[in-house]
Amino acid sequence: MMAMPSVSKRCGWVEGGDELYLDYHDNEWGVPAHDDRTHFEFLILEGAQAGLSWATILRKRDAYRKAFADFDPVAVARFDRRKVSTLLRNPGIVRNRLKIQAAVTNARGFIAVQKEFGSFDRYAWRFVGGKPLQRRRRTTKDVPATSRESDAFSRDLKKRGFKFVGSTIVYAHMQATGMVNDHLVRCFRHAPCAALA
Repeated sequence: MMAMPSVSKRCGWVEGGDELYLDYHDNEWGVPAHDDRTHFEFLILEGAQAGLSWATILRKRDAYRKAFADFDPVAVARFDRRKVSTLLRNPGIVRNRLKIQAAVTNARGFIAVQKEFGSFDRYAWRFVGGKPLQRRRRTTKDVPATSRESDAFSRDLKKRGFKFVGSTIVYAHMQATGMVNDHLVRCFRHAPCAALA
């Protein structure tokens, strides 16, 4: 059985995290994603996270998967007022009307982007020149909340009618989907994620 890396070998933001948090850091965060459903999942989850901790959202992830049709944008785009009302009574998700309605609005925008670009993935990766941005952060303090790229991505999403896509949320999306490798250089995941570029 392989030993788990020590916290000191991980990024500082994972310190004190539970197994779910550690697993997310060790296996997902920073891995380049090229699947539209993954992009849509993180758009919903990052929007839901606004003002809350990421650990809270990770604990609700399975409930989100069930509530939001396994993150199928076509199905979510069809959600009507009655479905939104049902979701507002679901204790497994963040029961915030604006965030739930934003997910439905964003599903419709997502589909429009897919039609225009062939896939949301193709559209999103344009903002980083088609390959992950490789950063060499030494401490957690070196990791910014936004970037020039997330500013541009956010502006374009807003222009297309997306909601809850400020630059900070979009930067978190970029980190989650591996569009930027923000693992600290001392983290055991930095080099493997860089090799996936």
